[in-house]
Amino acid sequence: MGRGKIAIKRIENQTTRQVTFSKRRAGLLKKTHELSVLCDAQIGLIIFSSTGKMCQYCTQPYRMEQIIERYQKVTGTRIPEHDNREHLYNELAVLRKETRLLQLSMRRYTGEDMSSIPYEELDQLEQELERSVNKVRERKNELLQQQLDNLRRKERMLEEENNNMYRWIQEHRAAIEYQQQGGLEAKPVEHHQQVLDEFPFYGEPSSVLQLATIPQQFSYQLQLAQPNLQDSNV
Repeated sequence: MGRGKIAIKRIENQTTRQVTFSKRRAGLLKKTHELSVLCDAQIGLIIFSSTGKMCQYCTQPYRMEQIIERYQKVTGTRIPEHDNREHLYNELAVLRKETRLLQLSMRRYTGEDMSSIPYEELDQLEQELERSVNKVRERKNELLQQQLDNLRRKERMLEEENNNMYRWIQEHRAAIEYQQQGGLEAKPVEHHQQVLDEFPFYGEPSSVLQLATIPQQFSYQLQLAQPNLQDSNV
């Protein structure tokens, strides 16, 4: 018995429809290729599945664009080109409108063109500006506090260096006096004069600038103190 005749209508079962499409598409492409080779025909075949997947065949060595262009010349038809100018004009108009609204909004925040604003919007604008000013002040005070803390840390470091240098000088002075009283032969006078030449001040240093005159050969190095902003108005 021969195979039963299949009714030519849409296959409702999706799986069966997909299997039938794959089989018949392969057969169609095979027959198209045979027709193109055997008869020296120029064929362009484009297939779209129900899921939108495209499959095509074009006679070698031609391209699909050449087949379509030849079809247009023979039939006298042309595929209309998509004109984006109208779409661009619409987008440009929307952007201009948004820009205009933003400019008007910015003029309100700068206090310009206030005559057309109703009372309710003026009250809302005032509240927004007050919130913005409060945020700016909080950030400003935060930065000033950070700077003040840094200056205080620098002040403590300089005071500590000053005290260390003063103790070091006092220890060397005491050692010189001990040598002088003990009558040692280590040339105390010359050593005492050398220390006095290197440290041309007596007693506790009166300022950091005095300590800055100490020669570079000693291990302690001082930095100029930063201005004290503790008593300044923040």
